Amino acid sequence: MTDEPGGVDREVDDVLVALADPTRRRLLDLLAAQGEATATTLAERLPVSRQAVVKHLSVLDAAGLVSGGRVGREVRYTVRPAALDTTARRLASLAADWDRRLATIKRVAEAGEDDSR
Repeated sequence: MTDEPGGVDREVDDVLVALADPTRRRLLDLLAAQGEATATTLAERLPVSRQAVVKHLSVLDAAGLVSGGRVGREVRYTVRPAALDTTARRLASLAADWDRRLATIKRVAEAGEDDSR
């Protein structure tokens, strides 16, 4: 796949950047376990402020990993698995491409060994 503006690779990049932070990964874990939570309830489970949680949730939202919906005065966040699924498929495809390339290198190297004997 090529990296086109707004393409799949850009989405994958955004997900990987968002997941690079351990606090954001922990937020995703908490949301996955709870199903839905507010920034306040999430902050109670983390060693960071509510404002920091909101900033992390904003990054996760921009990457398509969570969504927030207003219920009264609260914003409740939930996990959106589609972006993570797309990223997992892209990484699996990339791994398969590398496996094929490495298998080709191995065949060429082994053929070279046979020729030198």
